[in-house]
Amino acid sequence: MNRAEPESRDLYAIADLAREFGISTRTIRFYEAKGLIEPDRVGGTRVFRRRDRARLILILRGKRLGFSLRDISDYLSLYDADRTQSAQVALLLEKVDERLALLERQKTDLETTISELREIRKLAADRHGEPDA
Repeated sequence: MNRAEPESRDLYAIADLAREFGISTRTIRFYEAKGLIEPDRVGGTRVFRRRDRARLILILRGKRLGFSLRDISDYLSLYDADRTQSAQVALLLEKVDERLALLERQKTDLETTISELREIRKLAADRHGEPDA
């Protein structure tokens, strides 16, 4: 991500954010349609504030880490409600633990599959006199 835009800036155009984060304007409009960001409008033009930019950073990080839009939305909604920081942290810990457990299961499954494929390859190569890879 190119973060060349100054942090002190208060207003952003959709093209500015798309360029900064290397995503399409369509992606940003999609997140808006899902209610994850809520830019102001000046006429027909979207005007994003620092809050929207910060939320976009959290959305993109969440997606990169494999969280669903629903999980991301739940987490972001805690910032909008009168919730304590402990409620935010508790939800974050719950979602991170769920994601870690899923990834650990997938890792185990992948390791098993790789091992089985290597064994199948070895057996097939031995039968046909080919060298092991």
